[in-house]
Amino acid sequence: MKVAIAGAGAVGRSIAQELLRGGHQVMLLERRLDHIDPTIAPTAVWTHADACELETLEEAGLETYDVVIAATGDDKVNLVFSLLAKTEFGVGRVVARVNDPRNEWLFDSSWGVDVAVSTPRLLASLVEEAVSVGDLVRLMTLRQGQANLVEITLPTDTPLAGKAVRTLTLPRDAALVTILRGGRVIVPQADDPLEGEDELLFVASVEAEDDLRKALGVNGFGTPADTRAETV
Repeated sequence: MKVAIAGAGAVGRSIAQELLRGGHQVMLLERRLDHIDPTIAPTAVWTHADACELETLEEAGLETYDVVIAATGDDKVNLVFSLLAKTEFGVGRVVARVNDPRNEWLFDSSWGVDVAVSTPRLLASLVEEAVSVGDLVRLMTLRQGQANLVEITLPTDTPLAGKAVRTLTLPRDAALVTILRGGRVIVPQADDPLEGEDELLFVASVEAEDDLRKALGVNGFGTPADTRAETV
């Protein structure tokens, strides 16, 4: 893929290096000259440009890119860049970094954002996932809040132990996608038995989460209630 990244700070550079290792073509857009250092990612295209200026984005050929990533440390810049990328240049996939969780509600399709990634929210979710047993934990929001990747760790004494996956009565808009067990990743089959301490990963709509908790005998909720007025 051709990927354009706005912001060549620590986050943008790290993303660029990972994408380059994956064989993708990367352009870094950076307004500050002191952040431009081609030695960090020598195979990337480094462009001195303001991500909010239409003319400089035209000169950079943004319309030729498959994906853009708004990775600056300023939420206002990330929103404007996302909107320009989507509406003016027709970029197919727009990913935006959310620096302040209070701004998450803005990062949706009305601003051209396909996927919003909030580092504070993601870290909080991972902490919850690490310590919560018997709670439903939202790990990531998909498609502007229409569905979430959620995790439930079954207690050691779960009444579901020994029961087959097919016996689960799941709500309509929830799907079990993976079972993590003792370092193994199990693609669930209908006759696979569940065990205590299994980590179950589901894709579920927000509306289905209550029914999913009931189906699995979960009483708690492992993330803050404002996981999104909104991922990544």
